[in-house]
Formats: sequence, C-alpha cells, structure tokens
Amino acid sequence: MDTPDQGSYNYLNKYLTEIRGQGRYSFTLEELKSKFNLAYPAIKQGLFRLKAKKSIAQVRHGFYVIIPPEYSNQGMLPLYMFLDDLMVYLDKDYYLALLSAAALHGAGHQQPMEYFAITQSPAPRSIKNKKLKVIFSAKSKWSREGIIQKKTNAGYVNVSSPELTALDLFDHAHEFGINRITSVLMELAQEMKIRALTRIAKQYSNTAAIQRLGFIFEKVLSEEKLAEPLLKILKGRNCFTVPLSSLKEKKGEIDSKWKIIVNMEIEIDL
Repeated sequence: MDTPDQGSYNYLNKYLTEIRGQGRYSFTLEELKSKFNLAYPAIKQGLFRLKAKKSIAQVRHGFYVIIPPEYSNQGMLPLYMFLDDLMVYLDKDYYLALLSAAALHGAGHQQPMEYFAITQSPAPRSIKNKKLKVIFSAKSKWSREGIIQKKTNAGYVNVSSPELTALDLFDHAHEFGINRITSVLMELAQEMKIRALTRIAKQYSNTAAIQRLGFIFEKVLSEEKLAEPLLKILKGRNCFTVPLSSLKEKKGEIDSKWKIIVNMEIEIDL
C-alpha cells in the first residue's frame, strides 16, 4: 500500500491524474483508504481542498467524480460519464431511462434538466442538489430485455432501447403527461424495430402501458406497423378498460379496439 506524506496533499492530485489516465472519472472514499492506508480524517482535508478548487464533486457519500477543466463551469459531469461506476458502487442493476434515454436516441427536442434511471427494487434515494438531479425509479420485475449499452468517454452506460423507452414512458405517464410523451414518441418511433418491440412487449408486465402505446401509435401517429404486434399481444392478456390519461376524469368515448377511454385531446409539441 502507498503511504503518502500526510503533510502534503499532492498524493491525491497524483492519484486523480492516475485515475484519469485509466479513462475513469470517479473514485470512492474506500478506494482512497485502501490505496493509501489512511483513515477518513487524514483524507478529509485533502478532499475538502479539491472540492474547494472545484477539481472534484461529491455525488453521494463516499463517491466522487473528477471535474476536468471543460466542465469546471458546470461543476459536474454529465451523468452518463459516471453512472455505471456509481451503480457498481451502490450494487444495483440499472439503466438510463425515460426522457434521458429518449434524448440519447435523438428524441425529445427539449433536453430535461434532470436525469432518470430505473434500478432493481428498492431504488436508491434520488439525488437532488444544485449541480445534479437524478430521479431513481424501481422496477420489481427485472429483465435485461431491451437494455443496451452505449459507449461514452468513460466506458459504457446501460440505456433502455427505443422500444423499452417507449413502454416505460407510458408506465410513468402520470409523471410526464400523455402530450409530452406523444411528442417524444413521434421522434422515437423512427428508431424502433417491430421485432424488438414485439419481443420486449411480450415480457412487459404493465398491460395498460401497452394499450396506451398501441393506441397512440395507431390513432395519433399513424404508425400502424408498430401498433399491430402490440394488439396481438393484448389479445392474449386480460385487458381492462383504462383512461388514456390517468390524471383526468374517466369520461369520454371508449375505443373498443384498445380498450381506452379517450378522455383528452392530444396536442403534440414539436
């Protein structure tokens, strides 16, 4: 183990340079303790100085990211550059999801100010501070179907495929609203594949999300080829009539094909 001169904190700077040379942007407190055989109080002042210089930022207790000069104004890295390391640290399977995933697939002209990730249940506590906002949601029935890897400057990050992203958006429709989701879906549909959608939807547990997605595909976006496999899947399930928007009254014309109460007018924001 390396034992630094405790009167100098150059050892931390040197180690951060070493980490960056490996293509990494993050490190943990436990890593430092092990590397230098020091207790936290001995390392704390060095970390404090680096934070004051905005050379590093603390994301979670015991987990830090290195801030290169090009990100000094923001004081934080884009999440996808360290999310994989963070989730290894938290010991959670995960994927970047919802509007964050849609943006990576080129859908959603308004970039959200927060990030969204889905993890195995229970979800970690969300991160909400001036520099970073990450909303973690849990999924109890975990499947790797539809989770792909995208290359980043720091390795790879797990991301939902366009098909899984679409289904998850309707699973979280109460958070984003049908109009916003439909606007995103209009662009996301261009990246979707029928076979992949069929495979993922077969394993998707939220039947109402499939109903709403199929209805929007056919009735609003005229994407009949993407709607067709969803209808076949629904015919093999017990479907209940659900409102298009769960945030509005359950009043309106019923679409018997998709068992959807059309309780709102769609307004696409593009």
